[in-house]
Amino acid sequence: MTANTRPFGQTADGQTVQAIMIGTADLTVTLLTFGAAVQDVRLRGVARSLTLGGPDMAAYLGPMRYFGTVVGPVANRIAGARATIAGRGYHFPPNEGTTLLHGGASGTQTRVWGLDDATATSARLSLTLPDGQGGFPGRRQIIAEFAVMDATLTLTLSASTDAPTLMNLANHSYWNLNGTPTTAGHILTVAAETWLPTTADGIPTGEQRAVAGAFDLRKGRLINGTEGWDHNFCLYPAPRALTDVASLTGGQVRLTLATTEPGVQVYDGRALDTGAFPGHSGHPYGPFAGLALEAQRWPDAPNHPGFPPVKFDPGETYRQVTQWRFDRV
Repeated sequence: MTANTRPFGQTADGQTVQAIMIGTADLTVTLLTFGAAVQDVRLRGVARSLTLGGPDMAAYLGPMRYFGTVVGPVANRIAGARATIAGRGYHFPPNEGTTLLHGGASGTQTRVWGLDDATATSARLSLTLPDGQGGFPGRRQIIAEFAVMDATLTLTLSASTDAPTLMNLANHSYWNLNGTPTTAGHILTVAAETWLPTTADGIPTGEQRAVAGAFDLRKGRLINGTEGWDHNFCLYPAPRALTDVASLTGGQVRLTLATTEPGVQVYDGRALDTGAFPGHSGHPYGPFAGLALEAQRWPDAPNHPGFPPVKFDPGETYRQVTQWRFDRV
């Protein structure tokens, strides 16, 4: 156990979960080996956490199961929990009605990752998903590398597989920069020209619609909680070099999001409810307590040939870089 690591709790089957603190004089980040979660983010001079999280392992096994975790192996939704991989049809155990959400009940967010290395400013976590886990083919090896430099947190996700499969990982942190009960009053900017309308169960219709109204975030929008966001904003047709794509400002703090991914899911947190479990402030989180900005490939991609593909073959290396920069404004 390294000097910046401590026990955080145990899973229901008795596995020990570690908390790892990394950082600089400007930014400190606490990670969990459970779900490779970003549990706490602290900026120098700001007396509050900038991300939603809590001190209780039981919360992460329940209502905080997506808070800060790496979700996958396929983030977001797959309609009907069905997909074709290398010409063969697969049916996955659904976990949201008939839909597969974030890889299902045994997704990466539910697993204890191995801690391979930790220094004062970085940590490397790894996870192996056996062939057939969650219904997906292939033995998949996933690595999450976190690094802090100055006031910037960078997450590099990489993976390999020994059989054709699907891969679309995403960090699922919720952000609240002003420490108030909701994100009302924050300003959100997203550099997207189009977004994906969805059906009532959150599945993209296949249309790419030009941004307008509450979905036009190119010049920034003051959040008031009526926007109705749980949608993918289309940044680019394919992965590309690390690029600034979004910003969130609140409480005299600005978060700038950069990613290699072609989309970002904006979720307003309308259904958040941690029950009796307290967050960093000592109080439970309720609706709209945090805003999720999930850098990803587009949802339900296996069922939409025109979307950036999430197929992943042996010999390929899956790689995603997402970066959060913080400053005072």
